[in-house]
Amino acid sequence: MLQSSPGQVAELVEAVRAVAPWQQLFLLVAVGVSVAVARRLVPGERWGDRLRARFVLGVPWGTLLTVLGVLLVYWVVQGGWEHPNSPLVIPFRSWSYFYPLGVLVAGFAHNGVGHITGNLVGTVVFAPVVEYYLGHYPTERGSESFSSLRANPFVRLLAVPAGSVAVGVFTGFFSMGPVIGFSGVVYAYVGFAMVTRPTLAVLALVSERVVDLLYRGLRNPYISREPGPSFFSPWWADIAIQGHAIGILAGVLAGIAVLAVREEYPNPLALWFAALVLGIRQSLWAIYAPMGANRFVLFRAVGVGVIFLSAALIATAVSASNRSLVPRLEGRSVDLPSPDSPVVVVAVALVVLSSFAVPFGFATVSGELPADAATVEVRDYTVTYVENEPNQYVSLVNEYLYGDTGTIRSSGVVVLSEERRVWIEAISKSRLAFSGGGTVRVGGLGWRESVHADREGWSVVGNGSVYKVSLREQGGRERLAYASDARRARPVIDGRNVSIAPVEGGFEAVVSTNGTVLGRAPVPARSNATTVGGLTLNRTGRDLVAISDRTRVQVASKSVPRARQG
Repeated sequence: MLQSSPGQVAELVEAVRAVAPWQQLFLLVAVGVSVAVARRLVPGERWGDRLRARFVLGVPWGTLLTVLGVLLVYWVVQGGWEHPNSPLVIPFRSWSYFYPLGVLVAGFAHNGVGHITGNLVGTVVFAPVVEYYLGHYPTERGSESFSSLRANPFVRLLAVPAGSVAVGVFTGFFSMGPVIGFSGVVYAYVGFAMVTRPTLAVLALVSERVVDLLYRGLRNPYISREPGPSFFSPWWADIAIQGHAIGILAGVLAGIAVLAVREEYPNPLALWFAALVLGIRQSLWAIYAPMGANRFVLFRAVGVGVIFLSAALIATAVSASNRSLVPRLEGRSVDLPSPDSPVVVVAVALVVLSSFAVPFGFATVSGELPADAATVEVRDYTVTYVENEPNQYVSLVNEYLYGDTGTIRSSGVVVLSEERRVWIEAISKSRLAFSGGGTVRVGGLGWRESVHADREGWSVVGNGSVYKVSLREQGGRERLAYASDARRARPVIDGRNVSIAPVEGGFEAVVSTNGTVLGRAPVPARSNATTVGGLTLNRTGRDLVAISDRTRVQVASKSVPRARQG
């Protein structure tokens, strides 16, 4: 097996980086050639004419306006233009009905580049299908453009942006817990496209991966990675499944209404297949529940079964949505679907799923913290570190799901704001131990501040570890927020024990015998030694060694976060 020195590897990486623009150019040329060949394979097809027949100047302006709006929220409201990888997120979650800013913005805000990229790719793929079906020009026989407000192309092209705003606010209002993201609207596009143009929706689903890969190939033409430790939670535990479900059901109902008005109905079998494929591919089967701090359970079999039943229900509902859903103009009466109609079942499902969020919308937080908790105050925010404290926000969730307010607890860096009804474990204890530090961003409309958390500790031989967590406001001094209990090393040296204790400013070594403290002193710096209680404590690199005469015993080792190992 050939091996390269670190210098050779660095040279190879630099060489690859130097040709990155040529890789991007190659990709663009390859895409252009492939599209041109595909165009020539269908010589009679005039794509431009078909687009211009549906869109003003052949452009899906509504989709572009929607994408621009979402980007403006990320760039301006969340500060993503200045900090693209760490936008302001906490104040823009749907915390409570008593905090309307979060409810209104949550459906359009995102927690990072990857999050917004995924949702915008879905928008670019599925929103044009919706916009193409609606069209910028009226299609009714005898109708003319600009003959009325409803027939005005410049009004009709606003249908997608206006509908997106409505669904975004709806999902922000009726999603369970402090969710964030445009995915509820994207799923509404999927639901609408699925019932109006099922075959085209499946083709769009297939092309979504192509568009995503094309974007990533242009943005990052090459990737250099080395094996290393990582920290992650199950992918399905990060999905707002209830928000996605109400989004797709809202899109399905909107699509059924438009189909009934236009008296156009897709092939039921094609619709059933599209609903099945889209539900599986979009992970709507990933039904899960929290079972405590950092523990979740996935109901895979139940979820997949629900998708099959939902596909059958949606196909039946569309087939049953005849003109009884449309006002009869001649008799000036309206025939509503019967209570046992599949359309009513879909509507009831949307209402029921949405109602689950209502108790969460009335959630409040008390602002109570441990009496000895050190805090950093940033306007109405309080940032601190806690361990095994009841999560005040999800105390309602515990009662709602488990009937036990102590089921879910928080351990880590916590952000609290009674004014905004915020209580969030911003950096978990395990993640902080893995990375050694992290930054929490708090703020509101027009302002943003950062609070940095740092964790350091020692592994005590035979008795676990000791650690402390410090917090520092941007431009402020570091404050000790939490210190674990002291721990005594298992080895006994000349009848003496050595313990390590976290203190303000560092760690100290305590030498004792039979419970009597003989002396204490700060743990020496690297390559230094100190004498405490008749023992010499020598620091060699990460290790702390206790020495008595000719006896040398390691008693502790400086902890190194796994993210920094290697």
